[in-house]
Amino acid sequence: MGMEKKKRLRGIELKLSPVQIIPVSFFAAIAVGALLLWLPFSAAVGEHTDLVTALFTATTSVCVTGLVVVDTYSHWSIFGQAVILILIQIGGLGMITIASSIMLLMRRKFSLTDRILLRDAFNLDSNTKLLSFLARVVKGTFIVEAAGAILYSAAFIPEFGLKRGIWISVFNAVSAFCNAGMDVIGPDSLGNYTNNPIVMTVTILLIVFGGIGFVVWFDVLEGIKEGRRRDYRPSTVIKRFSEHSKLVISFSLILMFGGAFLFLLLEFNNPGTIGNMNFFGKLVNSLFESVTLRTAGFATFSQKELNGASSVVAYILMFIGGSPIGTAGGVKTTTFFLLIMNARSYLRNQDDKVIFNKRVSEESMRKASAVIFVGFGAVLLLTVLLEVVNPVSLDDALFEIVSACGTVGLSRGLTSSLGTLGRLTVILAMYLGRIGPISLVALFSKNSSASNNIQYSEGSFYVG
Repeated sequence: MGMEKKKRLRGIELKLSPVQIIPVSFFAAIAVGALLLWLPFSAAVGEHTDLVTALFTATTSVCVTGLVVVDTYSHWSIFGQAVILILIQIGGLGMITIASSIMLLMRRKFSLTDRILLRDAFNLDSNTKLLSFLARVVKGTFIVEAAGAILYSAAFIPEFGLKRGIWISVFNAVSAFCNAGMDVIGPDSLGNYTNNPIVMTVTILLIVFGGIGFVVWFDVLEGIKEGRRRDYRPSTVIKRFSEHSKLVISFSLILMFGGAFLFLLLEFNNPGTIGNMNFFGKLVNSLFESVTLRTAGFATFSQKELNGASSVVAYILMFIGGSPIGTAGGVKTTTFFLLIMNARSYLRNQDDKVIFNKRVSEESMRKASAVIFVGFGAVLLLTVLLEVVNPVSLDDALFEIVSACGTVGLSRGLTSSLGTLGRLTVILAMYLGRIGPISLVALFSKNSSASNNIQYSEGSFYVG
């Protein structure tokens, strides 16, 4: 009987492809996290956690979103906060990465299936030096988070004392790097630190480092080392970066500073946001808003006070998100840029899409279009669903869903007032945003590659 059960389990395992195992692993982490947070001692003295609240908090932690229905700093005990911190770290790196890291530390042998699963978790296109890449990712993550915690402590220890100051510093460093946007400081998030250069600068840097992608990290570091060894000029070092790194860095800078300029312009005289700050404060907080909207979720002022035009800019930045193979969410910078390139090529009647003198494959263009289409469709459907189950203003509902799907975590004050069905809708949005709607489709779909062998005659369709 035992052998038959093992065979059945092996059969089930073989039926799940790597692209299907990844969303299942996130679901498993959420389920375990919810059960832990549901335990009585996970809540602070005098607080009670119902199952939906525990599920919501576990989801927002694993999906590194940051939307909360209870205050993280006051509702949860130290144990509960520690569980949340671990879930954030797992969500930022991914369950497969964490499990593979444990296997690597235990010197376990990686099978071909293990390598394929890890490759798909990182969204890479090759198994070459995969374990070396994994080790560098884990090592780099903890180095950056440790550096962030040390820098944060210079601001938080004098204010909160040694023990609490260290805990806040560690929690914030992991949360910022993983683009989670959760904190244990107080009810105003970073609202009391708008003029604190340490907190603002460290948070921006951690968000950017986490969201720009590990591939870009290593490419830039290798380029700088090679440049020093061969005495290259800085311009030569930059030219030798990979086309992916150059695209991610350049487009990220455009979004970051372009968004900051728009917020500065649109919110300059808005007393609810940056209107009462001095000019330098307006500059810094406009930049912070532009950065945090791309999946980080920390706030220095109320998002409900944004005017209509700024909200539209916020929707766009949240939807785009960060860059591939990092801790950020959204449809990703490269995906959105490829969609722009596709339209540009069609308007110019160009067959090839060329970026930095490199041709983009048709497969990449098709994938970009599919990701954008499915992501946009998910936002629309979930916004309508939230309106149906929990009637609120359209502005608040759209902001909440875009934030959840982009794993941003900023809210216009709606999250805590949602009913059970509303919270379940946002939970679904956060889960979809972290694994990607296409991954969810793949989870329930069968391989239809055989249909590609059938050739059909070309039809005549009128477009536009």
